[in-house]
Amino acid sequence: MELDEIGRDDAQLKDIVRETAVHSKLEGPIESLSFLRKSLLFAELASLSYASRGEAGRLANAMGLPETRYYDRHGAQAYLFGNDHDAVVVCRGTEPNQWNDIRADLDAASVVAETAGRVHRGFKREMDDLWPRLEKALASNERPLWFAGHSLGGAMAAICAGRCKLSQISSNPRALFTFGAPRVGNKRYVSHTRIEYYRWVNNNDVVPRVPPRWMGYRHSGTEVYLNRKGQISRVRGVWKARDRWWGFVRGLTKWRIDQFSDHFMGDYLRAILAEIDEEESGYGHPFCPPNPLGDDEKSLASS
Repeated sequence: MELDEIGRDDAQLKDIVRETAVHSKLEGPIESLSFLRKSLLFAELASLSYASRGEAGRLANAMGLPETRYYDRHGAQAYLFGNDHDAVVVCRGTEPNQWNDIRADLDAASVVAETAGRVHRGFKREMDDLWPRLEKALASNERPLWFAGHSLGGAMAAICAGRCKLSQISSNPRALFTFGAPRVGNKRYVSHTRIEYYRWVNNNDVVPRVPPRWMGYRHSGTEVYLNRKGQISRVRGVWKARDRWWGFVRGLTKWRIDQFSDHFMGDYLRAILAEIDEEESGYGHPFCPPNPLGDDEKSLASS
């Protein structure tokens, strides 16, 4: 891949492409995969969304998704991948050299959403740029439609999923998977957007903690939390705070700020791969988080 095609000639991008290339290979519907295998697939797609159009298409094809459509308007970017069984919308996250992405992250004022409640103005503007073309492409989709993204891409994917779920087009939305995604809207917005949603959060990753709750923002869906050791953990409250504190201390011993280093997509990929290795080796029990549209429904706007 020519790194200068996307303006990020750095070691992290090389890691993303290297770790994305080979692990997932679809041989049937996405629905048939385990939860962790689904998560790995969507994490890899979220990672390759940072690559150039040609490289992303090559990698997606190797993963069993030969259809690739690329959308780019005013610096907002998304891919629509697909095969005979499924379609996947994957939004690209923040690129530090793209002013439009930085402006979207910083523009945290809330505005009236297209669906219900209020939503982050910057994230909404990014999806507004892409929505007319995505809506047209998805209007006649009959395959299960999945959504994924990392960072800003996760926020955009959440807004896109909500619009597909509530719009008049029959796009057949199935579920949303995000990695290190920020809060998107207020309590009314997230309660109204009823789609199966799984949010991966890596220990001290700072992005899922913004915009702050005091601005009225809330998370939705089911959180899948990775502790300081990179393992899935169900800790809550003071125990999660304790885990994050020790993760921060460990980061300092390695001369890094955990809040930022934990946001790297490569760490999410490595953790999911490790969980799959344990589960499929027979040493661990199959992991399946609560369905956010089932018994866990009351917690949709609680975090």
